[in-house]
Amino acid sequence: MNIASLLVSLPLLLLGAAQTTHQRSKSPKPIHSDGAPPAKGPYSQGLEVRGSRMVFLSGQTGRDPRTGELVTGDIAAQTERVMENLKAVLTESHLDFSHVVRCTVFLTDMADFPKMNEVYGHYFTATPPARTTVQVSALPTSGAKVEIDAIAVE
Repeated sequence: MNIASLLVSLPLLLLGAAQTTHQRSKSPKPIHSDGAPPAKGPYSQGLEVRGSRMVFLSGQTGRDPRTGELVTGDIAAQTERVMENLKAVLTESHLDFSHVVRCTVFLTDMADFPKMNEVYGHYFTATPPARTTVQVSALPTSGAKVEIDAIAVE
C-alpha cells in the first residue's frame, strides 16, 4: 500500500472505529437493585438506553426481595409491594416515579382494579404516566394478582 492509498483509507478506518464506539455507547445498560426481587428468567430488572436516558423496567409482581416469596394479603398489599419493587429499580437508576411516562398493569381479576388503582395513585403525586390496564388469566409468579412494568425518561 502506498502513501496516497493510506491517506485515502485512513479517514474511512477512523470513521469505522468511531461508529463502533458510538454503537457500543448506545447499547442498553442493565440495571439491578437488591431492593427488588432478582430476575427469575432471561430478563433484566431494567435497562437504560444510553444517550437518551430512557429506562425500561421489567414487570414486577408482589415478591418480597428479601425472601423471594409473594407477600401475603389482598390486592392492595401486592400492589404496594409491586410499587416498592419498581421504586427500588428506579432508585438504582437515579430516577423516581416523577420520571415514569408509561406503565402497563396486568391484573388477574378486573374486580381488583379499584383497590390496585388507589395504591398505585399514591406513588404518582405529580403528573401520572400514560397507562394501560389489562386482565390476564395468570401471571408467572404463582398466586400473583398484579404485575406492573414501566418506562421512565430523564
